[in-house]
Amino acid sequence: MPRPVVPCAAMGPLDGFRVIELATMVSAPIATMLLADQGAEVIKVEAPPHGDIMRRLGPQRGGVTAGFATINRGKRSLALDLKEERGIRLLLDLVRTADVFVQNFRPGVVDRLGLGTDRLRKINERLVYVSISGFGQEGPYAQKRVYDPIIQALSGFADIQADRVTGEPKMVRTIIPDKVTGLTAAQAITAALLARERTGEGQHLELAMLDATISFIWPEGFVRQILVGGEVAHGRPGSTSDLIYRTADGYITASTISDAEWEGMARATGHLEWLEDERYKTAAGRISNADQRLDMVGDVLRRRTSAEWIEALEAEDVPCAKILSRNEVLTDPQVIRNELLRELDHPQVGRMRLPRPAARFSSTPPEPVPPSPVLGEAADELLGGLGLTPAEIDELRRDGVVG
Repeated sequence: MPRPVVPCAAMGPLDGFRVIELATMVSAPIATMLLADQGAEVIKVEAPPHGDIMRRLGPQRGGVTAGFATINRGKRSLALDLKEERGIRLLLDLVRTADVFVQNFRPGVVDRLGLGTDRLRKINERLVYVSISGFGQEGPYAQKRVYDPIIQALSGFADIQADRVTGEPKMVRTIIPDKVTGLTAAQAITAALLARERTGEGQHLELAMLDATISFIWPEGFVRQILVGGEVAHGRPGSTSDLIYRTADGYITASTISDAEWEGMARATGHLEWLEDERYKTAAGRISNADQRLDMVGDVLRRRTSAEWIEALEAEDVPCAKILSRNEVLTDPQVIRNELLRELDHPQVGRMRLPRPAARFSSTPPEPVPPSPVLGEAADELLGGLGLTPAEIDELRRDGVVG
């Protein structure tokens, strides 16, 4: 079946690609959000009558939650009851027109629905089929229910964040594994599309949140486990969280990795005697004696204001910054100069603030994407594009197959 001609949400490097998202929550919708940001047409297939659970989680206005509006921007919504055979048939017809199909059900669920990779790629051999899961398609955890904290616990993330004094594991207070998985999936999808341009064939991508997260934190988070035979069972918690220093009026961060940066810290603080201390003369020594060094620097930095220290440290080329509140981020001069945050009018929410797509394309810049869709709002256009008449679509609505 030829692909119906429909208006794309935005021009950009992925203009002309159609993506079907059969997913809820965060990881998979983040991946397709990035594709929509770059110009792909993303059709979000949701279950009537309520749709993605993210429509109901978190602060909301006008019946739309902030989280849903953010990670589903630029998409089109089609509400289909996939427990009905007619709903499955409609989705299969859409798959014939698609380039990418993304799902994040627990392993086995889509196969029971009749939407597994074998069936879909049989009707569309160019399809890039993407399965995102918590732990993978097989194994002892494959059927476990999973949310971001579960992955933080099992990936070593919580251990890396352990309290410096007590050693108690801590969670990161933002859903890093979900978002890292989304970023990883988006990159893998574009790579698979590039491969398809060369071979003419699609393929099946499998991505587990656990795999994406461990790979993400591995380079420095598992540095004591990289050398086989030299593993350290219980290393000291990483010092990254300890690079927050209290000043006379707030907090700053400052990092001294190289010898030149450590020398700059000593000059900025007026403590040149630190340069003669054998414990801190080398980068290795500064790492192994990090507790004493950080406490020593912290005691000095308490004596002056954040602005005074930033000025002094920057004069010595020491990497540093004020710790900004989330409201302060909105007015930060670099954020403003980068034109990162944009305001738009959402038909239900009203005025919203969202970041533009982070990557900038010189030849194919995406246009600002539309806001997140009302549940099922694209049904008439999408199903009409498949050849259904208005009367047939109305009948499907009356029967509850289409929301």
